Amino acid sequence: MLTLTVLQRQNLKARAHPLKPVVMIGNAGLTPSVMKEIACALKSHELIKIHVTGEREERDAMLQEICETLNAAPVQHIGKIFVVYQPQEDVSEKKPVKRKSKKPLTKKQLGSR
Repeated sequence: MLTLTVLQRQNLKARAHPLKPVVMIGNAGLTPSVMKEIACALKSHELIKIHVTGEREERDAMLQEICETLNAAPVQHIGKIFVVYQPQEDVSEKKPVKRKSKKPLTKKQLGSR
């Protein structure tokens, strides 16, 4: 599980304020399919809100399990809403895509990008 400084947590809370919940955990609880959806959402968004139903103790346990399993950091837990953060890998580490041909792109090809 990641740990955040107070300043990092404060900045992430500010970024998360206008967000809507991306994943909702219902009566079935934290199933493998829900964990997969959370992992996918974290991979694409980095910072997400999760809406949860259930008792307070269950919600606390769910937040701990999500963060430990996905190596994420809990940012905020207010009522039935979790805010979870998982930093994305650096874009600079990815290699640029090389084009096979040396021809310039056509207008149609440029429009599809």
